[in-house]
Amino acid sequence: MIELRPFAKLGQEHLDWLDTHYHFSFAHYRDPERMGWGALRVWNDDEIAAGQGFAPHPHADMEIITYVRDGAVTHEDSLGNRGRTEAGDVQVMSAGSGIRHAEYNLETGPTRLFQIWIIPTRRGGEPGWGTRPFPKTDRAGRLVALASGHENDDEALPIRADARVLAATLAAGARLNYALPPGRHAYLVPVFGALDVNGIAAGPRDGVAIRDESMLTLSAREATELVLVDSV
Repeated sequence: MIELRPFAKLGQEHLDWLDTHYHFSFAHYRDPERMGWGALRVWNDDEIAAGQGFAPHPHADMEIITYVRDGAVTHEDSLGNRGRTEAGDVQVMSAGSGIRHAEYNLETGPTRLFQIWIIPTRRGGEPGWGTRPFPKTDRAGRLVALASGHENDDEALPIRADARVLAATLAAGARLNYALPPGRHAYLVPVFGALDVNGIAAGPRDGVAIRDESMLTLSAREATELVLVDSV
C-alpha cells in the first residue's frame, strides 16, 4: 500500500513569522484520517523568518527530530543545553518526563526544516538533547540513519522509539532498495527533486505513506534528497 500525499494538499498555517505545512493533524489543522502513521505522529514542514522562532514551551513523552534543510536553528532548553544545528544536520530531543525548550532562527535569512515527532516505546525517563553533523556526501546513493532506536545504527543520534530516521541523496537515474519488514510503516518526503517509490511518482515535499510493502525501490528521476521514517 502506497499513498501519495501531495504537498499542495497538506494542512497549512501562515503567520507573519512562520509558514508551515502539516503532513498530519497538528495545531489548528485537524484531519481524522491523518493522525499519524505507525509511531510517527508529526511531520511539519516549517519555514521560520529571520530573527524569529518558537518561544519556550513544554514537551513530554515524545521523540522530536529536527532536520534542517536551509539556514540553521538554535536550541535552548531547561536542562541548560544550547546549540546551533545547520542545514543538512540533525538534532534530537527526547522529551521524557518533561522538558521546556525554545527554537530560534538567529540567521539573516529564513530557516527551513522538517520537524518529526515519534511516539516513544516507553513513557517517562530523563529528558535529553543532542545534535551532530551528517555530511551529505556520506549519503550519496545510500540511506544513512540519522536518528534511530536500533542498536545497530551506532552512528545515528539515539531515540527512545522503535523507529529509524534515514536520509539519502540520489543522482538522476540512481536507484536504491530498502527492505521494510512485516508490520512496519514507512513515510518518505523528498526534500527536493523527484523520484518513483515502487513506481509511484513523488515530487518535492510530497508525502509518501507506505505499509505492507516488503521492498521499497527508490528511483530518482532527477537529483533528489529524501528523508524516510521507518517505524512500527
